[in-house]
Amino acid sequence: MNSKLQKYLNTPTNSAPLVVFRLFFGIMMLASIIRFWANGWIEKLYIVPKFFFSYDGFSWIQPLGNFTYVLFFICGLTALCIAFGFKYRLAIILFFLSFTYIELMDKSTYLNHYYFISVLSFFMIFLPANATFSLDAFINKKRYVQIPKWTIDGIKLLLGIVYFYAGLTKLNSDWLFRAMPLKIWLPSKYDLPFLGETFMQQEWFHYAMSWSGMFYDLSIPFLLLYKRTRIFAFVVVVFFHVFTRVLFPIGMFPFIMIISTLIFFDANFHQKIINAVQTIYSSVKIKTIVVKNYTFSATTKRIIYPVLGVFLFFQILIPFRSLVYPGELFWTEEGYRFSWRVMLMEKAGYTNFKIVDLKKGTFFMVDNSDFLTAFQEKQMSHQPDFILEYAHFLGDHFAQQGHKNIGVFTESYVALNGRLSSVFIDPKVDLYQQKESFKHKDWIVPFLSEIKIKGI
Repeated sequence: MNSKLQKYLNTPTNSAPLVVFRLFFGIMMLASIIRFWANGWIEKLYIVPKFFFSYDGFSWIQPLGNFTYVLFFICGLTALCIAFGFKYRLAIILFFLSFTYIELMDKSTYLNHYYFISVLSFFMIFLPANATFSLDAFINKKRYVQIPKWTIDGIKLLLGIVYFYAGLTKLNSDWLFRAMPLKIWLPSKYDLPFLGETFMQQEWFHYAMSWSGMFYDLSIPFLLLYKRTRIFAFVVVVFFHVFTRVLFPIGMFPFIMIISTLIFFDANFHQKIINAVQTIYSSVKIKTIVVKNYTFSATTKRIIYPVLGVFLFFQILIPFRSLVYPGELFWTEEGYRFSWRVMLMEKAGYTNFKIVDLKKGTFFMVDNSDFLTAFQEKQMSHQPDFILEYAHFLGDHFAQQGHKNIGVFTESYVALNGRLSSVFIDPKVDLYQQKESFKHKDWIVPFLSEIKIKGI
């Protein structure tokens, strides 16, 4: 191993930032699970639907009926254990598995921050986040003052990837020169006191938001890294995410990002947070042996260094996979997910399905509401992989009912970022004969317009 890299991997730092990150991560995840449960979304999204859209290779992951509630309970309980640092390693593994299982149950619920939580929780499996200020440290009567510096820098890198790539994806002509899709979304907020009535109705405000959003995403990781600009950067982070939370229904994501960026502050700041929390139970006497450095064993290093190295490499690489596909990304969405493309498009349409007897030429139309919820139909109507999967489901369903010589065709029209609706799927292609793969879907009708300038 390169001597400079070896030296860096062995460089110690104060454990306080990672410990505080663990505490807040657990609390935020527990709050997210409680919010999801309280709003009735478990039943609405995972119990009521008759059909679920699956990710490639994960069709075997399905909701568990009423036992889905048990899955969410496990996820919430492990989040609580993470916050307290109790059986941390087991808790973070179970949290990663349960949360990711939930995320994979239905592709129609995909959100960037769900993916980020899975990525982050996987990385945290390998970190000594219970080094101190944890029930594990209390039970083992041992706490570690210092941990390897890379364990904290790795989280900073993941956060930096999210922000920077989100900025790169905004380098497109729709976002910068048409202020789309903000021009479509902001009118719904014109009734906001003062801001909505005075500024938001002005066209310059739409462009100002687009450009400032791009500059924010591209610059904020670097401003947080630099000590002299860190406080200013954090104030901007809070303002940006609170403002976007007021404007858009994006759930817990703003709060997750605000809390996560605290890890960029130095150890003294985090130690103050620990001291403040400790005052809550100051009467409890915790006796532990102070151990200066937490170190990984040689065997552990041989495992985690390659695993995390490959993991981080793929996090950097995956957003660029869309470049291998022809056509307009926003239209085909081939390589769109898992690439930190946040709120870049307003895409709507409708897709109806025609079940044809290929020998007789007879056909009938499908009522999508017989199989999909309104939310699922909305997601399906403009995403090609959803359309293909649903077409195969329909073909199989009607074949089981005794229909012969089945062909599945569509009538599909989609509008993108304020453009006129146009044909989306070739109506002459039998989707029942098309197979899902990583190849380009040539049955998507080419985009009639052009989106110039592309970051990634």
